[in-house]
Amino acid sequence: MKKSICLVLAIALAAVLAACGGGTAGTPAAPDTAGASVRVLLNVTTSGIGDLGFNDLAHQGIQDAAASFGIQFDVTEPRQMSDHEVILAESAASGDYDLIIAVGFEQIEALRVVAEDYPEQKFMMLDAIVEAPNVVSYVSHEHEASFLIGALAALAHQYQISPLINDTPVLGFIGGVDSPMIGRFLSGYMAGARYVNSDLEVIFDFVGGFGDPGTATAIADTMHHRGASIIYPAAGGSGLGLFTSAQENGFVAFGVNTNQNSIAPDFIMASMLKLVDRAVYDAVRNIVEGTFQAGTITLGLAEGAVGYSVEGSNIEVPQHILDTVDAIKDDVVSGAIVVPDAVDQVEAFLASHSFAG
Repeated sequence: MKKSICLVLAIALAAVLAACGGGTAGTPAAPDTAGASVRVLLNVTTSGIGDLGFNDLAHQGIQDAAASFGIQFDVTEPRQMSDHEVILAESAASGDYDLIIAVGFEQIEALRVVAEDYPEQKFMMLDAIVEAPNVVSYVSHEHEASFLIGALAALAHQYQISPLINDTPVLGFIGGVDSPMIGRFLSGYMAGARYVNSDLEVIFDFVGGFGDPGTATAIADTMHHRGASIIYPAAGGSGLGLFTSAQENGFVAFGVNTNQNSIAPDFIMASMLKLVDRAVYDAVRNIVEGTFQAGTITLGLAEGAVGYSVEGSNIEVPQHILDTVDAIKDDVVSGAIVVPDAVDQVEAFLASHSFAG
């Protein structure tokens, strides 16, 4: 068993060690050497490095930590879901890592098993919650940033800011899978859009995975034919298929997790930002400083950990719309607006909130 596990790790590591300098980040001009003896493993999702989204952002976070603290790190790219437990278990058994980072909710079950089997190993669960005495979980208020994206979509539709936007009162959402985490994106987007304009309909569908852009393209094509000229994804690497459809059919899309506007700047109006790179950096810093604590850390608009950006898009959003979205953001941060984090809460939210304009 150990031999087969090592083989999986070797295959997974081979694809990325060159980018990591054989497991050591590029040498900065004057790194802090406090973390010179620290080694970290980043196990990404099956979408892999190069997804132009979540995994790449986590990868950036560990590279930033390496530049700041002089740590060493390895990155593993599982080819299938069953690889997660194998990689996590072998990495923990090796004793080589001060911290093992599991990226994405697809690793929840694997980490639960491995964390129990290796109680002395410290783990970070990124973007999901695993309750264990040796795991720190970082989660984001995706619904808060998605609320702003929904409001922006509704205002862009109302003012018809681009010839790509039609007057049909339909917006679209494409999720990777139907799960509570993706539901936070959907509920925030739906609530934000209908908070601004209650007449809007938000249609949605799920790809069934995070590495299938072809299916996402087909879903987006169908949504566009149903009248949606603005579509928001939360589908990992699958979401790249939305951008293909937007370019082929001529409608507006949003990016997600990281600034994806430059991928198709004439068609992507803005990107929802979930700055998981900061979470990775923070977790590594705590290891370097000896302040690791198990538990759950939640980051949202108030912490500056989620948001959105129009930078890099060629679709010009009028300043008065940006100002309105900023005012809505202020209401969320202050607590005047508590964004629903599940779809079944949206109607009750709308019944108790009215948009002043």
